[in-house]
Amino acid sequence: MFRNMVTSFLNHEKITTTDAKAKELRPIAEKMITFGKKGDLHSMRLAASYIRDKKVVTKLFTAIAPRYKERNGGYTRIIKIGIRPGDNAPLSLIELVEEEIVAKPVKKPAKKSAATAAAKARAPKAPQVEKAEVAEVAEEQKELSDTTESA
Repeated sequence: MFRNMVTSFLNHEKITTTDAKAKELRPIAEKMITFGKKGDLHSMRLAASYIRDKKVVTKLFTAIAPRYKERNGGYTRIIKIGIRPGDNAPLSLIELVEEEIVAKPVKKPAKKSAATAAAKARAPKAPQVEKAEVAEVAEEQKELSDTTESA
């Protein structure tokens, strides 16, 4: 079963399976990628003895392994997707790692003292007025004062 799974995984570069199978598949797939990184004949034969399709072995040694030349392990990622409707088995997506995922920094809410929060709650909110509106009102008042002075 795992020989078929590794073959499918390296062919499609991601598969959906149960959590337990994904966790067991990870070390086997990473070992195959390590064989691909070595690139010698012995490694190719070892990989071919486990992987069932010669085209997938060729893809492993020519396309997949060179991507991870600078990486020392950790070629796969397991993402939990939920449960399977039929039997409630937990499902996971196992995929090859392409680039680093950077977690967004967690924003910490600003600390407010009780007195500051209470003062803001009691204070009436002033309407926000844009600078352009203020300039227009000032211009209209100037025109009105000019017209009253000339009359």
